[in-house]
Amino acid sequence: MDESDTKAEIKTTAENLTDHLSDYVETYLKLGVVNATQKATSVATVTLTATLLSIFCFFILFFAGLGVAVGLGERWGNMKVGYFTVALFYVLCALLFIALRRKLIFPWVRDQIIKKVYE
Repeated sequence: MDESDTKAEIKTTAENLTDHLSDYVETYLKLGVVNATQKATSVATVTLTATLLSIFCFFILFFAGLGVAVGLGERWGNMKVGYFTVALFYVLCALLFIALRRKLIFPWVRDQIIKKVYE
């Protein structure tokens, strides 16, 4: 082998290495985009599901509260007392939620989101 063959072989090897390296980087970037898209889709799905479930729960609680208020009002003979009793119950639930949000609610929501991101 002479010197020109060795240089040509090194040049060809370097070109092949450059081609493979650029393919590797391109594939790595595409994989990163796919992973990010999959995680974003997972988080969006959880968010949409939680939103819809919250809306359904709101209507369930609304109509159940209305029914209980009417039932209590008829039983006690005063509709206002029934409505105020149910309203007081909801105020107590809201105060309990506010009191426990930093200890129970926020950590649970945070953990669910993190679990979905790293899943």
